[in-house]
Amino acid sequence: MRILMATAELRPLVSRGGLGEAVAGLTAALRRAGHEVDVVLPDYGRWELEGEREVPVAVPPWAQPVTARRGTHPDVGELVLVDCPQIRRPDPYVGPDGRDWPDNDLRFASFSAAVAALARTLQTDVVQLNDWHTALAPAFLAPTTPTVLTIHNLAFQGWANVGWLHELPMHRDAYAREGGLNMLAGAIRVADVVATVSPTYAREITTPEGGAGLDDVLRYRGGDLVGIRNGIDTDVWDPATDPMIPAPYRAGAMEGKGMARAELLARTGWADSREPLVGVVTRLVEQKGIDLVFEAARYLTGMRARLVVLGSGDRSLADWGRWLAAEQPDRVWFHDGFDLPLAHLIFAGADLFAMPSRFEPCGLAQMQAMAYGTIPVVTPVGGLCDTVVDAIVKSANTAGPVSVNTVITYRYVVTNTGNITIRNITVNDVHNAYGSFPAPAGEVLNADVAPLGDSSDAAANGSWDALAPGDAIRFSSAYQVVQADIDNLQ
Repeated sequence: MRILMATAELRPLVSRGGLGEAVAGLTAALRRAGHEVDVVLPDYGRWELEGEREVPVAVPPWAQPVTARRGTHPDVGELVLVDCPQIRRPDPYVGPDGRDWPDNDLRFASFSAAVAALARTLQTDVVQLNDWHTALAPAFLAPTTPTVLTIHNLAFQGWANVGWLHELPMHRDAYAREGGLNMLAGAIRVADVVATVSPTYAREITTPEGGAGLDDVLRYRGGDLVGIRNGIDTDVWDPATDPMIPAPYRAGAMEGKGMARAELLARTGWADSREPLVGVVTRLVEQKGIDLVFEAARYLTGMRARLVVLGSGDRSLADWGRWLAAEQPDRVWFHDGFDLPLAHLIFAGADLFAMPSRFEPCGLAQMQAMAYGTIPVVTPVGGLCDTVVDAIVKSANTAGPVSVNTVITYRYVVTNTGNITIRNITVNDVHNAYGSFPAPAGEVLNADVAPLGDSSDAAANGSWDALAPGDAIRFSSAYQVVQADIDNLQ
């Protein structure tokens, strides 16, 4: 099959987050599976290609001039680079002030039109679109061309002035939204399949709380919306072969991790100690919860921990990071910008990896951390639920990652009618009318419980007096049912 992979990012050429990593990994996997993949990328940097040749591109007048060149790049293989109006910038999306380039609508609308033209020229079987930067392409594609849209981050949607609707040859109604044009909303409506990058995120975005204003459009797609968990490229993220860390290591032979820790300490200027190093590699945006990390920095002395942060993005967050590093030089170290070798060193040298995302389509950093033997500390949202196994859940002999839809078994102690003492801790997203879990061992809650099989509370449908050791009860909530075994009546 011949696949056109349209993307605004591609590691290692240009990557500002998970998009570039995910597309690079997926492209490599598809090629290994025997598919022919034409990666189409904006020509931000005028990269050199071997065997370069021009490819004709027919686009509307407003998008001209557009040129495309095809060849082989030593790091990514076969590649098509598109040069269109104002596309070459030092950062793909934002200016020096951290704000979006004001002509991003023109830049990526032109790119989308070029993607559609290339699909015709290259005789593509399937067009794979990634995020809003490519989402206008279906308006210019032949209606018979199969399309797959992958949403890597629903928060960024490609809003534009309503006047853009008049430039679209097809699907104007699909792209019209709230008095303007929404590139991502239109592609969600017209793509043959809509995918996102984790099963939990696919469920979350169909809710008003998680849908970023597009939950109605996503719910309408029904079974055409699928969640496929992202992965990392283990040819790149493998401490046993990584040339960017001081020494290789693997499970069972971890000496190299200690060497990476020592080098990271040397980079920060800190003396060695037994205090844990908490690493963060992130985009500096509200979504990633970096403000929560910075707020918590005041507790580092009491925690006897040190924080190493690598990130780029919002200027105010970067200023905050620099201020913290100046105020607490023995506890906080901050590097403003993206530095790939430093990222590898942090993943290898840190003891813990903090990722307190407010929402997370999938996330790659937590998987990169785990690949390097660094323990992730994450919030239970989106793909973090699908990739990080909670240590407490695992110790309770339950299988699989933390998920708000998982039935998880714990043991409790009945203290009196309608009350329980919690012996273990449950997952964060279980709630009931009386309280929120997790709760510390020993805490007594009035829980909405019933003998297993009943659907309401114990007072209405069941009797505590009838329970015996080994009987099961359940906690009903808006999210799931958690099954519990009674092993000790008091």
